[in-house]
Amino acid sequence: MNKPLEPVSIAILGATGRVGQELLKVMEQRDFPVSELRLLASARSKDTTMTFKGKSYPVSEPTEAAFKGIDIVLASAGEGISREISPIAVAQGATVIDNSNAFRMEPDVPLVVVGVNEHALHNHKGIVANPNCSTSQLVVPLKSLHEAAGLKRVIVSTYQSVSGAGKEAMDELEQQTKAIVEDKDYKPQVFQRQIAFNLIPHIDKFLENGYTKEEMKIVNETRKILELPELPVTCTAVRVPVVVSHSEAVTVDLERPLSPAQAREALADNPFIEIWDNPDEAVYPTPIDAAGEDPVYVGRIRRDTSSETGLNLWVVADNLRIGAALNAVRIAEYLVEHKLLKQKVST
Repeated sequence: MNKPLEPVSIAILGATGRVGQELLKVMEQRDFPVSELRLLASARSKDTTMTFKGKSYPVSEPTEAAFKGIDIVLASAGEGISREISPIAVAQGATVIDNSNAFRMEPDVPLVVVGVNEHALHNHKGIVANPNCSTSQLVVPLKSLHEAAGLKRVIVSTYQSVSGAGKEAMDELEQQTKAIVEDKDYKPQVFQRQIAFNLIPHIDKFLENGYTKEEMKIVNETRKILELPELPVTCTAVRVPVVVSHSEAVTVDLERPLSPAQAREALADNPFIEIWDNPDEAVYPTPIDAAGEDPVYVGRIRRDTSSETGLNLWVVADNLRIGAALNAVRIAEYLVEHKLLKQKVST
């Protein structure tokens, strides 16, 4: 951003959730200019207050009146709530940036990762979708590799932290770990199986094709964001006992050969990527390294021994930031900077 942004009025839907809290944190860290802030959540949070830039704000319910005069709604509620509330907010003149799965595959809704396809924001009709957290970090290096040598096929296995399933899942990992260490029983309540000292190849519902809904989100969203609707993509999504940050083992087959050194150069040119790739010195990104940080970290860049045009890489990012809050705030910044807000354009 070359000049200060014009202050705008913001409503956060689902403010008391884990992503809602991260949105406030990211906005404060980036000094996002807010002229008015409204925090919205379900009735059970109505007496809650939250702090932003040293000031306390009450949490209220998302009534129709709550969106009047609001420029941007940062929505971090569930899919059903987003489908119900987002059109109401848009009708009041707001532009909605939605973190749920509600609108991602709608043909007239831009699905955006800033640094990859922000140009799609110029065609929004009031709602912008934020991708799945695993997709968000995946498409950043994929874009660089596609521009360098053309993508022919993508294979990804994800290692997703429990924070992707919400605060209750984070609590379950902590409580279950403590119970096991103390030799006590703890029945899983959030996850299908024990998550402490384990991993679960099951995120979201299984579909008729044998893949989970999470895996197909990554497949379909990657194609949409990269504007490569026929790109062969396959995925296995795994939940791991990590609190924050998702990791991905990625194999790409390219249209043209690209050496690991050339791949590192192409990836290093991307300002959203940080390369950690010196295995001899144990330099490669891990979830702890990425937690609380903005970059998409890439390491273990090497040739795919099964393909002359293949590469393998290891991708790690904070799923609450690049996969949710940070990308949403970056989208908001772009909309303000380029005067693309629904209310600002129409008045």
